[in-house]
Amino acid sequence: MASQANLGKHGELLFDGIFDCFHEITAALAFTTMTDSAYRVHTISRLAQWRIDNFASSYRKSDPFKIGKWNWHLVLEKNRTLLIKLFPEIPKLTRDNPPIASFNIRIVSLFGGRNTLVHPEIRDKQLKIGEDFVWKVEVPVTGRFIIDVEFLDLKTASSNGGEPRSIWSEGFPQKDSNSPALSSIGKMLSESIHTDIIICASDGNIGAHRAVLAARSPVFRSMFSHDLKEKEMSAINISDMSIEACQAFLSYIYSNIRHEDFLVHRLDLLRAADKYDVSDLKDACQESLLEDIDTRNVLERLQNAFLYRLPRLKVCCIQYLVKFGKIFEIREEFNGFIQSGDRELIGEVINEVLSVWEGF
Repeated sequence: MASQANLGKHGELLFDGIFDCFHEITAALAFTTMTDSAYRVHTISRLAQWRIDNFASSYRKSDPFKIGKWNWHLVLEKNRTLLIKLFPEIPKLTRDNPPIASFNIRIVSLFGGRNTLVHPEIRDKQLKIGEDFVWKVEVPVTGRFIIDVEFLDLKTASSNGGEPRSIWSEGFPQKDSNSPALSSIGKMLSESIHTDIIICASDGNIGAHRAVLAARSPVFRSMFSHDLKEKEMSAINISDMSIEACQAFLSYIYSNIRHEDFLVHRLDLLRAADKYDVSDLKDACQESLLEDIDTRNVLERLQNAFLYRLPRLKVCCIQYLVKFGKIFEIREEFNGFIQSGDRELIGEVINEVLSVWEGF
């Protein structure tokens, strides 16, 4: 069998054929595997999709669906034109602080092919009680279609009158990080208190403590317990990480990482967690990467999930591509993935499509 690198023009035709097959299969799957109710909205990560098989009435309201802190509803109204409304359920206790939403919304029509109507991007729209988002669709929409809402950000107003803050920048998986004991351990790193080992990153050095590293990582413990060069030289070479990423890694180990630094360095932290067997960090990275999958990052996330054995992230990425139809929005990138990606992983994606198709 010819290697992927040498498939050439024949390979491109093969990939086009695979993609066309995906087009036919996933178009049908949208209304076979995921339409168990005319009112259910399906969600994955920050994406919500409402599949409409037949809208013959003048009004339909979806069941609630959860994105961020709120339950949301979509509404269809039809008179001379089609109206699409989006609004959150806002509890009485939080009515003074409604969500400020940024999102993309579109209609994907499967009548006579796959056609998409796209509303201009919505940025920082405050959705108060009685002030729904309303899209007046001027183009007739018939047959089967999907209402696709991808949330870009959700904010709430600051309690002290400052700038609104994204709910997705709040908090961090580590618990009790502000306790006096953990705060003191974090200070040991930040203030280089009695450090006894040097971490050598690609562009700088950081002082650390053998006992803390050994307690958090079996790999570090092994280094210090055997006659390895790290034990003799009192230094650990981590040349595949920048000083900023290495600082974030150590900050996690010492339980004083900032959420912003965690988000910036997630992939570097994932690699380090796998390399040094810091299982809770690996879990935290997987949970975080599940939260904001989109068309720009899904293929990279999929490959990292495969490489670092993150089953939930891998399943979520495949579902995002196949069951939620996002594969059609990144055709060029997906063709590149087929040509250069791991064959086993490519096989898993294709088998997912075919396995569901077999049950159709």
